[in-house]
Amino acid sequence: MPHVLIAGGGVGGASLAILLGRLGVEVDLYERGTFPREKPCGEGLMPAGVDALERMGLASAVGGAPFYGVRYVFADFMLKGSFPARHGRRTEGRGQRRLLLDEVLFNAAANTPGVSAYTSVNVNAPVVEHGCVTGLIVDGTVRRGDLVVAADGLASPIRKALGLDLPLRRRRFGLRMHYRVRAGCEQPQWVDVFPRHGYELYVTPLPDGEMLVAALVEAGRLNGPAEKEFESWVNAEPELADRMNGAEKISPLAGCSPLGARAKCGVAPGAVLLGDAAGCLDPITGSGMAQAIASAERLSTYIAQTAVPQEEWIWKFERERQEMLRGRDLVTASVLWLSKHPWLAAGAFQAMRATPAVFSHIVSVCGGTRQLWSPQAEF
Repeated sequence: MPHVLIAGGGVGGASLAILLGRLGVEVDLYERGTFPREKPCGEGLMPAGVDALERMGLASAVGGAPFYGVRYVFADFMLKGSFPARHGRRTEGRGQRRLLLDEVLFNAAANTPGVSAYTSVNVNAPVVEHGCVTGLIVDGTVRRGDLVVAADGLASPIRKALGLDLPLRRRRFGLRMHYRVRAGCEQPQWVDVFPRHGYELYVTPLPDGEMLVAALVEAGRLNGPAEKEFESWVNAEPELADRMNGAEKISPLAGCSPLGARAKCGVAPGAVLLGDAAGCLDPITGSGMAQAIASAERLSTYIAQTAVPQEEWIWKFERERQEMLRGRDLVTASVLWLSKHPWLAAGAFQAMRATPAVFSHIVSVCGGTRQLWSPQAEF
């Protein structure tokens, strides 16, 4: 079996380590931080990610508050997109704090036979010999392996070091804050999106009466202190008024930038980029975490097929991944374009009110349960 080095112990890297360890692959997992940790993120895990966790036997440990679709809330109407039913049961996403999700997955990886997991270590650079990645420099020491997986996030130093980085075409940033709603306030089992001029608000239900409010914002949109602007956006929404009445802030405002990344390619000889490191247009459709876990699941099966040479399967995996994500990326690009034209967006979504099944299909594409060009569920 091969020896795999994974840089990054977040959702994608930890999931891959778990899956590979169970398949008998030797894994070194390197994470620069420690757990538990906060991370600015939408915290809504789409159904494809929930399904993957169920197959891994970790869905119960992760937990989370269920949601059954996405609602777009405009000034004078609301558009609902439901995930498809399966075997007579509603398909669900889960809202869960990254504070818990990341820790559960990393600890599961650390306790998987064959996986050596390290925290508080710095991956300095990839080792490249004769045009092939052969290892990592970790805290100044060369560590060699048969495959390097870069799951080191949007800013991926490994992607840059390998010359796979491309400049962003559009710059946005994210803000988020957690609240605990008052006792007796029942939260909707939906992710609510409020498209507004220059920003969008996302409200995700979380366990134990908590909720996440996040904003994705155009660069240059802030006209004052970030927290003051954020609160003004939240307070301007009548649909949020009841949930916000008596709600308690339970985390400070946190942000991240940039929100996207571009890569020339998701693989190189001896290396695979995973999750956001492989490129992300924008988190506007909320599919990042599910995509990372689903991609890790597919990648693990390729790595464990030792009868197939790496130089063959690595490109086959990349083609399959691109095919898997093509519909999602097309929807993301379209919604991202509409976010710059709120009046057109309102008109487009208003038109979909007459055909709600179309909007539900689009939401299901982002949830990873359907392909854009196929009406059939992916289960």
